[in-house]
Amino acid sequence: MKNQSLRITFVWAACLMVCWSCARNPVTGRRQLVFMSEAQEIAMGKESDPQIMAFFGNYEDEELQQFITTKGLEMAAISHRPHLDYEFKIVDSPVINAFAVPGGYVYFTRGIMAHFNNEAEFAGVLGHEIGHITARHSVIRQRNQMLGQIGLIAGVILVPEISQFVEPLSQGMQLALLSFGREAERESDKLGVEYSSRIGYDAVEMAGFFQTLERQQAQSGGNEIPDFLSTHPSPSERNITVARMAGEWKEKLNLTNPEVNRNTYLQRIDGLIVGEDPNQGFIENNTFYHPVLKFQFPIPKEWSTQNTPQQVQMAPKSGDALMMLSLASGTSLEEASRGILEQYKLELVESNKVTRNDMETLVLLADQKQEKGTVRVLMTLINFGGNIYNIMGIGEISKFPTYRSLMETTMRNFAELKDTEKLNRKPDVIRIKTIPRAMTLEAAFRSYNMPQSRFEEIALLNGMLLSDEVPQNTMIKVIERK
Repeated sequence: MKNQSLRITFVWAACLMVCWSCARNPVTGRRQLVFMSEAQEIAMGKESDPQIMAFFGNYEDEELQQFITTKGLEMAAISHRPHLDYEFKIVDSPVINAFAVPGGYVYFTRGIMAHFNNEAEFAGVLGHEIGHITARHSVIRQRNQMLGQIGLIAGVILVPEISQFVEPLSQGMQLALLSFGREAERESDKLGVEYSSRIGYDAVEMAGFFQTLERQQAQSGGNEIPDFLSTHPSPSERNITVARMAGEWKEKLNLTNPEVNRNTYLQRIDGLIVGEDPNQGFIENNTFYHPVLKFQFPIPKEWSTQNTPQQVQMAPKSGDALMMLSLASGTSLEEASRGILEQYKLELVESNKVTRNDMETLVLLADQKQEKGTVRVLMTLINFGGNIYNIMGIGEISKFPTYRSLMETTMRNFAELKDTEKLNRKPDVIRIKTIPRAMTLEAAFRSYNMPQSRFEEIALLNGMLLSDEVPQNTMIKVIERK
């Protein structure tokens, strides 16, 4: 009897705990089980934001930033959670993406800003991302899925013993890369249509932009596609649904002349950087160049690379080796080496101080003993330009000899960048042109001397086909060197 009473008490306590953790969804009004209060959600966003900005970097364009902030706050005010302190930011990444984290933080890459062709397309995606926040999708997704800490190149690294050396993603970046299920994406599409319609835009344009992104996916082999497309239903289903919902909201709000604002948007992005920004480092002919820090080094042929503000990561397709370059802490090579050996619990095998390419260099070979075996690390610390650079080559000890010569080639050829053309390399930027007469898009590109090898890329940037007839006085995007 006593045990039965205890069981009943425990069940009631458990029920009360569940009730306390059930919150009413601001969008649906339904109660749902979550493990995070709104205060915790807001705190998570505030903690994640500086991590995300440090990872991507801020894209400096005051007028464009003011535009997305103005529109974002206008839309947030009519959303299901207007009381949150929303922030809207453009991050310095060429990848075509937009994402949101809990608490009211919304991010657009410069890559996606370049691919919008009017304000209405932007407003649809803006509403979609705000929808993820108002419907608490990140919080719900965290309930269902706890992400491991992995670096962006970890998908290439197949050996667990090596993957630990990859720079772990912060909680903020895990949230930024969080993908949602189909139902969440459908709900955010619905909210995107509603929110953009409520501030006066033609939400049909949102469907047209998704078609552009599907073309991008086909061209890139699926490597460059926003999270909000990755788990969504087919493009045809999505476009039909979005168009239908847009028509319903036009009728509901009596939007007889909803805004599209093509020309005003195109004028806003005149001069926007597209593709890689050379100032952040670029790869050409299997060599990495960094014009700002003035160094270069070769990359093994056919190795995958990932360049972030924190480090450059390189790995072969086999996934059983890794190289990475990063800045090391310390006032001397010896101090830096001690810190790294301690950080990774490495046992020093040999050490050699040399001068290479007029640079003070410390070369170390070390092992990390693990339960499943030993990982060997070749580390080169280089004193150059007031910084200490650390190039690490890592592999399981039995396979390490296969890659050692490639690693040494990269390390030995880290050198000062002196090529004037590469030091002064300028990024590609969007330029807006008004065509003087009706012609096909392909003819327009030829008239502006665009390289034929980039015709498809620039057509996609314009959301058009090369065969499309473009009326006289239409504004189009072309690409020029800044």
